[in-house]
Amino acid sequence: MNGTGLTQSHWLTDTSQPLLDCTLSELLRQVAGECPDQIALVDIPEDGSARKRWTYAQLLGEVETYARALMARFEPGDTVGIYAPNSADWVIVQHALAMAGLILVPINPAYEKAELALIVSSAGLSGMFYAENFRGRALGDVVDEAMAECGQACTKISLKNWRETLGSGDREISFPKIDPANTLLIQYTSGTTGVPKGACLHHRGTINMGRFVGERADFPSGGVWINAMPLYHVGGAIVTAFATLNGRGSYVVAPGFDPGQMLELIESEKGNCTLVVPTMIHALMTHPEFSSRDLSSMVTVLTGAAPVPDALGREVKDRFDCQLSILFGQTELNGVISQTGVHDAIEDQCGTLGQPLPQVEVRIVDPDSGATVAIDQPGEIWARGYQVMNSYHGMEDATRETITSDGWLRTGDIGTMDSRGYLRIVGRLKDMIIRGGMNLYPREIEDVLFQHPQVAQVSVIGIPDDHWGEVVTAVIMPSNGDNPPDPAELHSHCRDHLAAHKAPQHWFFVESYPLTPSGKIQKFELIESIKCGELREVEWEKG
Repeated sequence: MNGTGLTQSHWLTDTSQPLLDCTLSELLRQVAGECPDQIALVDIPEDGSARKRWTYAQLLGEVETYARALMARFEPGDTVGIYAPNSADWVIVQHALAMAGLILVPINPAYEKAELALIVSSAGLSGMFYAENFRGRALGDVVDEAMAECGQACTKISLKNWRETLGSGDREISFPKIDPANTLLIQYTSGTTGVPKGACLHHRGTINMGRFVGERADFPSGGVWINAMPLYHVGGAIVTAFATLNGRGSYVVAPGFDPGQMLELIESEKGNCTLVVPTMIHALMTHPEFSSRDLSSMVTVLTGAAPVPDALGREVKDRFDCQLSILFGQTELNGVISQTGVHDAIEDQCGTLGQPLPQVEVRIVDPDSGATVAIDQPGEIWARGYQVMNSYHGMEDATRETITSDGWLRTGDIGTMDSRGYLRIVGRLKDMIIRGGMNLYPREIEDVLFQHPQVAQVSVIGIPDDHWGEVVTAVIMPSNGDNPPDPAELHSHCRDHLAAHKAPQHWFFVESYPLTPSGKIQKFELIESIKCGELREVEWEKG
């Protein structure tokens, strides 16, 4: 029986809570029918103008109106991107796409032309909603450039005037019948190869995961969720949004993470829950207004995506005077698969990833033999059940490599399970850097650096950082060791092709690399050499 003396690292499916078997639109209609006057959505404009609020009845009305309009432009099953920062309109469009039977493709607005072109081409986008500007960049121009680069056109719709562009649609039109197993969105992620892979996430998986996360976090019925997690990320568009919807709550959408604004929103909107990665928590607690704001409405702070030290966990509970819940998951599993309970001991909350959520089966496997390992022994974390993605979009081989014939999804994470079913992370099979809760993939950055004529070889790694968790670091073998490139020039080269958070912040030059017998660079050896000071960082002028 789960949690009562496991002898093998195998958590059997907890079926004590039944699954909801519905689509996102069906859930929205159900909630709007139960509590039509409850505030569903609150928009926090970036320019500081008046906040706008939608009741569930008003939200449903808008969603139905624009879903009909979308059906006049697109066919069910078409893919449509949203290339924009957070806003309430982002959420409304997400729901309208779902009701019209369209598949959402969330896109980071920091992406440059080449990054965007890969997604436009891979997802076969039929349409693109975009913000007019983001951090001084005209995103409409970037969309045009990306479409030209990949040779594919899609319908552009600016979020500045999207309602006027779409119109109201035909009120007599019937909405398509959608199966809960159908793909709701394609969330792009990547593995050690650096090739973007679109995880096809379905209605049933995202809805129930959000429900279980909210319940384990003790999110109150009709409560208020303050969200600054990016909506282009699974943590925003799915985890927080669907936990709130399942809880019949109010979803307060901040335009981005600003610690002062977050503290003000918790006070003024009487926020009960928020999901923030450890770097955000640090920024909140060190903000000069932290002590003066009324945070008494807070019920639970949820966090994850990076280690949560015991001292930080205790400080969160003490200074926010609320509960704590730690999340662990993966995009390919529709989000979160394990979570600490709010009443777990602090040692479990900060030292483990909690127990698996209901309705998911988890085991720790010897990656070579596929056998389940004994408790407390490291192995690869595998999961099976309703949370497994449908596939990688258009990538049959990658799907077969990730999902076994009997339904297990290989996470690529190395972890352990104790006799109670609590998980811990030991390391990663996948070559990934986690910076401020965001997964970055070295191969993509390495490919850009390889394009520079003064770079003969490169290895991109993550090194520990107190603020970000890990920071991107490049270990370069120059083409000419007597005349190495300027790191500032290499950084500028990266910024021409990559978003700012992917550009390396630390630079090291080497004459050779530690290699495996097969010739692969041993990145862990590079990390150790940096930690012990054997490799010396090259000083450079940061712009």
